[in-house]
Amino acid sequence: MTSTMSAPRRSAPPAGGSGRGEGARLAGVARRRRVPHLLAGVLLVAGCTASGVLVAAQLGQREAVLVLAEPVTVGQEISAGDVREVSMAVDPGVEVIGAGALEEVEGRTAAYSLPAGTVLTSEVLGEPRVPPAGQAVSAIPLARGQFPPGLQPGNTVRVVAAPAEGEGSEAGAPVAPSWTAVVTAVEGADERGEAVATLQMDADQAQAMAGWPAGELRLVIVAGGGS
Repeated sequence: MTSTMSAPRRSAPPAGGSGRGEGARLAGVARRRRVPHLLAGVLLVAGCTASGVLVAAQLGQREAVLVLAEPVTVGQEISAGDVREVSMAVDPGVEVIGAGALEEVEGRTAAYSLPAGTVLTSEVLGEPRVPPAGQAVSAIPLARGQFPPGLQPGNTVRVVAAPAEGEGSEAGAPVAPSWTAVVTAVEGADERGEAVATLQMDADQAQAMAGWPAGELRLVIVAGGGS
């Protein structure tokens, strides 16, 4: 009698066996790897939030103040048309004049010659305070060609002594001197292109410049404090 032998059955892996255990182990590793990234994300969000708070706080410190809408010369009486209101961040240590104090500014005089855009403080108003120690103020009559047409108070200029034609042109002749000054006022120019420029500069240089004929002086506008 022939006996039939059946093929051995393969039993399924028991629940909780190596296959499932391997998957759980890999999932655990993935979770552990994600934790540092999540923590970095939380810190980044917190940092951005803190930065936003700081920026918002700084923007919130802006206030309305008065600045010069037009340049003024020393001793000039300030009118409402000479100032305007702007909003800006202000250093707590600077005593600026607020936009609500316009009545306190009108009628007062400028203690210095100031360019447009100057923020008004109590220090720049009152009795004339120029020239300061070591400085001098000098006036120069100028003809057409001796100064740029756009010359105005607040400009820093280089005053160059240009000898008359034919003088000092020989080889080895000394270089014409020059001096740095700040324009505090310009009167003119008339239809002939003539004007009088008032300059504030070092006292010793002012005396040296005064020794030159006015017709030999030329004004060149330079960047502030040009050397």
